[in-house]
Amino acid sequence: MQVDKAGSLGETSEQLGESARADHVELAVIGLGYVGLPLAREAASVGLRVVGLDRNARVVSDLNSGRSHVDDVSDEDVRRMREAGFTAYTDDACLARAQTVVICVPTPLSEDGGPDLSAVTSAARAVAGHLRPGRLVVLESTTYPGTTDEVVRPLLEEPGLKAGEDFALAFSPERIDPGNTTHALREVPKVVGGLTPACAVRAVAFYGKFIDTVVQAKGTREAEMAKLIENTYRHVNIALVNELAIISRELHIDVWDAIRCAGTKPFGFQAFRPSAGVGGHCIPIDPNYLSYKVRSSLGYEFRFVELAQEINRRMPEYVVRRAQDLLNSAGRPLHGSRVLLLGVTYKPDVADQRESPAVPVAKLLREREAEVSFHDPHVQRWSVDGVSVPRVPDLTAAVREHDLTLLLQDHSAYDLPALADQARLLFDTRGRIFRPDVEVL
Repeated sequence: MQVDKAGSLGETSEQLGESARADHVELAVIGLGYVGLPLAREAASVGLRVVGLDRNARVVSDLNSGRSHVDDVSDEDVRRMREAGFTAYTDDACLARAQTVVICVPTPLSEDGGPDLSAVTSAARAVAGHLRPGRLVVLESTTYPGTTDEVVRPLLEEPGLKAGEDFALAFSPERIDPGNTTHALREVPKVVGGLTPACAVRAVAFYGKFIDTVVQAKGTREAEMAKLIENTYRHVNIALVNELAIISRELHIDVWDAIRCAGTKPFGFQAFRPSAGVGGHCIPIDPNYLSYKVRSSLGYEFRFVELAQEINRRMPEYVVRRAQDLLNSAGRPLHGSRVLLLGVTYKPDVADQRESPAVPVAKLLREREAEVSFHDPHVQRWSVDGVSVPRVPDLTAAVREHDLTLLLQDHSAYDLPALADQARLLFDTRGRIFRPDVEVL
């Protein structure tokens, strides 16, 4: 079911419970990171009264002073939010005034390969302590199917209220793409799954106030699964082209040209491209949630995901081996060579370094006793395993001085042809510079 401009489904005064109080707010966002802060900004931009809760005191202080810590939210955005009444808190007492609470906390992997739900359970307990009849609670944190119903719902119901009867509960997967200026939060369709049909109606109505298109899932599990399908699809296809890149080199095939040609087909094909590995919070992490659920609930492996993980995890090793071969062909050992890494974030034109393949690449180079330096226009300080990596101040001079320059991230600020002209040796893992004197992944 797809609902355009779903805000037409208004809430009655009875549904709003205590919202008639003068100090009520329409929305409280728990977790003011790369998901929660853009959500708060968008809601505030249409006139909703919004508060935010985050346990990081520095983040809260900065936001209340008009400073953003998220790439896609500017300081000016935060100042406008503040003018619209937004305030960030570290005290969960702020939740008592909110008609809707959206949980946007991290779900990293635990040691057993499943999601670490400690932040989700902590947030749910905080909400439960301030829950009142008529409220709407939405989980946006990515996790395995069943979390909303099996983990969050029981915690919310501990004080005595019942989900689907006394309050509404839903799941809506975040679709934030850091650095993407083409698909803003408002324009990206919002998937919503309610615990009950009535819960879904409440959640659709809420998101319809500031999202152009809301897509209603059959239930919370379907909405949870939709998010994992999206990123598992990408993960598996990236692994496919990474393995094709390795195979193609052995077969003397230009895989980049083959992908270019395949991409001209107007149907049945979507181009993915090789890389030094996958990064960010979603692609390297989310498929593990599904794999964990299959393993723990069904007792067998999700082999597509396991294989994709294996292939993508070994790409940094493959890149370093190719770098070593390139130096050897120039008469230099990797041991003692000066290697410059260009771009240490996980994707172009953002400062986000989560799960960046630059980290294992740097570790492997150091293990082989190369002298590693880096440059990134978005990163001023970078460390690997607690040891600082020197940042070069003058990029042009650095590519001349280093034995090998390794392009890991193709930030738009880089003049790649000029860098190729100056570099002693250049290894391009992004497929951006095709000329005889440049090694391409």
